[in-house]
Amino acid sequence: MKSVLSLALFVASAFAQGAVIGYPPQGLSVSPGSNLVVQVERPDTLTGSVEVAVVIGIQSCPGTPCINPADYMGQILYNGPFDPQFHETYLPPYENFTVQIPSSIASGTALLGVVHVTLVGASAGPLMEILNRTITIS
Repeated sequence: MKSVLSLALFVASAFAQGAVIGYPPQGLSVSPGSNLVVQVERPDTLTGSVEVAVVIGIQSCPGTPCINPADYMGQILYNGPFDPQFHETYLPPYENFTVQIPSSIASGTALLGVVHVTLVGASAGPLMEILNRTITIS
């Protein structure tokens, strides 16, 4: 019974470490070649953690279902450190990444994928999560 409780607490603390895409909103329309701010939020927690990295990719999928970013990230727009900070008192810590939408990307539906990697807890257990947001290329 203790091991079940321990596992449940570990899973709960891992989910509490989760990042979210704060911007862009679902369905935002952007132009090929334009800059886009991607805001990755990381809620503040009591569990110790060390941020490792974020990867941001985009895949064009007009007329066909997009591929899960766990299997295909598309064109990588950013790959590097992640250091979320408090900015406004009403928002969780976040970091903004300005990326450029490829000028050759097709018009229509596109999927923005974000991979977040962090080390969680006293044992520094690795946690990787994959987020996505559908946008429109116009």
